[in-house]
Amino acid sequence: MILILEIIYFMLNILWWVILIQAVCSWLIAFNVINSDNEFVRKVVYTLDQLTEPLYRPIRKILPDFGAIDLSPAVVLMVILIINQFIIPQMVSHIYMMPFHGFTSGDA
Repeated sequence: MILILEIIYFMLNILWWVILIQAVCSWLIAFNVINSDNEFVRKVVYTLDQLTEPLYRPIRKILPDFGAIDLSPAVVLMVILIINQFIIPQMVSHIYMMPFHGFTSGDA
């Protein structure tokens, strides 16, 4: 069970960085620091969009429209933060506090 929680924690950390990289890329494109006509930039942005769009879509349906400001990445980052900082540590501490019932009375 601990291994599963560690894998979830690790994957959520990767997702955290993917979202941050996507946000920085979108700002750099918006301010014309990098050119979106560049093939490499286009592939990176497309890949990041493919990874994050399934997470953003349901949130965008719930959040009101703020025009050019998209708050769905911030919502996903807050959820990741809550899971990684509060829920997973609570589950790990609960697992370690459970009594061990691995041996039967005949085993020594």
